[in-house]
Amino acid sequence: MERFLPIAVMLRVPLCTLLLLPAPLLLGAAHGVYNVSRRTFELDYSRDRFLKDGLPFRYISGSIHYFRIPRFYWEDRLLKMKMAGLNAIQMYVPWNFHEPRPGQYEFSGDHDVEYFIHLAHELGLLVILRPGPYICAEWDMGGLPAWLLEKESIVLRSSDPGNNITQAFLTQRKFEPRGPLINSEFYTGWLDHWGEPHSTVKTEIVAASLYDLLARGASVNLYMFIGGTNFAYWNGANMPYAAQPTSYDYDAPLSEAGDLTEKYFALRNVIQKFKEVPKGPIPPSTPKFAYGKVALRKFKAVAEALDILCPNGPVKSLYPLTFTQVKQYFGYVLYRTTLPEDCNGSMPIFSSSFSGVRDRAYVSVDGVPQGILDRDPETTLYIQGKAGAVLDILVENMGRVNYGRYINDFKGLISNMTLNLSILTNWTIFPLDTEAAVHSHLGGWEAHGEGRRDGHLTFSSSNFTLPTFYVGNFSIPSGIPDLPQDTFIQFPGWTKGQVWINGFNLGRYWPARGPQVTLFVPRHILTTSAPNNITVLELERAPCSDGTSELCTVEFVDRPVIGRSLDISGRFPLIRFDQSGQDSRLNTL
Repeated sequence: MERFLPIAVMLRVPLCTLLLLPAPLLLGAAHGVYNVSRRTFELDYSRDRFLKDGLPFRYISGSIHYFRIPRFYWEDRLLKMKMAGLNAIQMYVPWNFHEPRPGQYEFSGDHDVEYFIHLAHELGLLVILRPGPYICAEWDMGGLPAWLLEKESIVLRSSDPGNNITQAFLTQRKFEPRGPLINSEFYTGWLDHWGEPHSTVKTEIVAASLYDLLARGASVNLYMFIGGTNFAYWNGANMPYAAQPTSYDYDAPLSEAGDLTEKYFALRNVIQKFKEVPKGPIPPSTPKFAYGKVALRKFKAVAEALDILCPNGPVKSLYPLTFTQVKQYFGYVLYRTTLPEDCNGSMPIFSSSFSGVRDRAYVSVDGVPQGILDRDPETTLYIQGKAGAVLDILVENMGRVNYGRYINDFKGLISNMTLNLSILTNWTIFPLDTEAAVHSHLGGWEAHGEGRRDGHLTFSSSNFTLPTFYVGNFSIPSGIPDLPQDTFIQFPGWTKGQVWINGFNLGRYWPARGPQVTLFVPRHILTTSAPNNITVLELERAPCSDGTSELCTVEFVDRPVIGRSLDISGRFPLIRFDQSGQDSRLNTL
C-alpha cells in the first residue's frame, strides 16, 4: 500500500464515544439547563446528511489536544483553526491526565478542560468530544492511567475476535443503509518515533484529497490540525517497542509551536471553495528568540542525590519490583544490590525473561559506568567488579505502549536479573521523585556546588558516564521589548536525557538518536524578573563528561530542528526526510 493512499478514505477509530455538540449544549447538558426544543442535531437519512437546527449541515473539523498545548496558547491555536475555515474542533479527554492517582483529580490550569470547551464556544466553534476512556493519540498508555496495572492480571481493551472491516461495514449498512458520509480522521501528516526519519506528508496530496472528500459532500475531521508537544513523560510508544519523541508536530497545518505553515494556507484555500471562511487577519506565527548559549555545570550523579530524589527512603525486596508495585508511574527507579562474586568483565548480566527491562537501564558498579540494557531480549552486558561491590541499575520508563495488545505495559525490572546464570536478590529500590526534587531545589541545587568530581563517580574511559544532573541559569535582557518570546532549546554534544526550565518539565531529548533535535520552549514559562533555571538530567554522556571541559552548554535558537538525524560522522545532514514506511495500524483498518 502506498504511504499516502489511505489519507482520503481511512477512518482511525479508537474505541471511544463520538459526539457532535455545540459547545454550549455540551456544557449545558452537564448541568441540565439547555432547552432541547430550541436546538437540534439530527440525521437526515433520506438525503444522507446532517440537520442542525433544522438546516442542512456538515462539519469541517480539526483535531487539537488541549493536553499537548499550554493553556496560555489555547485561544491562539483555536482562533487560527477558525480562521482556516473550520466550524468545529475534535478533542480527546485523556483519563490519566486528569486522574494521575486513584481519586486524585486535576482540572485546573493546563488541565482545565471545561475552560477549553468554553473557549471554543466563545470563538463560535462546535466541539466533537471523544472522552475515552481509551484515546490512543500516541499518548502514554493510550490515556489509560498506569495505576490500573496495579492489578497485574488486568485485561485492557479486550474484544471479541474477527477484525473484518468489510463485514463490519456490511453489518452497519444492514441497519443503516443511508446516512452522512464522514471521515473522522483524515490524516494531515503522521507520527514520529525515536530513531526513525521525521514523518511528512506532501501538502499537495493532502489538499487534493481534502478537495475530493469535500466535493462529495462529506463531513471531515483533520487529524491533526495542530499536534503540539508531549511535555514531561506523556509520550506513548508502539510495538515492536518504539517510543514517540517529545514533539508531536505531526507535520500538521499548524506547527508544534502554533506557526502557520504552507499546508495551513493550502487547506484554507481548499475549504473556501466550499464554504465562506472568516474575514479579517489571521493571527500571525508567534515571534521566536534565540537567547544563545547557556553554560551548565555538574551538580550530582543520581546515586549521590538519593536523599533529595527519594526522601521517603527505598523499598526492600528479595526480587525486583515493577514501577507500579512501588507506586512510581513515570520517570525513573534505581535498583540496587551487590555483586555476589568477582566479575572480571566476562560475566554477563541480563534479564531472565523476554523483554524484562522496560525500557532502558543504565548500569554501574561502585560508581563506574558499565553500559546500557534495554527491552531488546538479545541485549547482554558484561560487567566488572569485586564481590560485594554495589550494582546500580537506573531504569527509565520511556513511555507506555499506546496501541494494540501490549498496552498493559509494565515498567521497570519486570523479571529477575541474572548474573552469570545466578539470580540476583536482595534489592534496594529507590523510586525517584524528580519532579518534586527539581521544584524544591531550583535555587538550592546551584548553591550546593558541583558535587564530587572523582573519576569513579563522574568520569570513565567507557562510552558512558553516570546519569548526572547539570544546572545553570540565564537572564533575559530587560531592555528588549516584547520579551520573553518562544524559543527552542538544543543540546550540542549531549546524548539523552530530560530537561526542566523553571521547574517546567519540557520533556525528553535524544539528539544522538533523532529525528528531533530541539525542544519547544513556550514563552509563558520564562521570566524577565529573575534568572531562569535550567536543570538537565543527562543519562548517558554529556559533552563535558570526559573531564577536559569545565562546562557543558545548551543553546536557545529561534528555529526548530525536528526533521534531521545524525549521520555516521556525527553531523546533521541538511535534508528533511519523508516517511516511506507505513505504521502497523494501517493494516488493521
